[in-house]
Amino acid sequence: MSKKQFAFGRRNYKFMFIGIAIIALGFLLMSGGGSDDPNVFNEEIYNFRRIRLAPALVIIGFAVEVYAILTKPE
Repeated sequence: MSKKQFAFGRRNYKFMFIGIAIIALGFLLMSGGGSDDPNVFNEEIYNFRRIRLAPALVIIGFAVEVYAILTKPE
């Protein structure tokens, strides 16, 4: 019988989990900032964390995922 091989190596999976964690952190930072009263506008939705930092983290996380998939297993 032939030994079954995984499609990815240990290093690939490590980078995949790191990428997933970065993406999840980006989405968590994006959440919130809404107003309880629909007649009151909350300026907090336009702060640096939600407009710049969180989307950048999500994009970086996806780049880490692409790297994890394309890197050769050991």
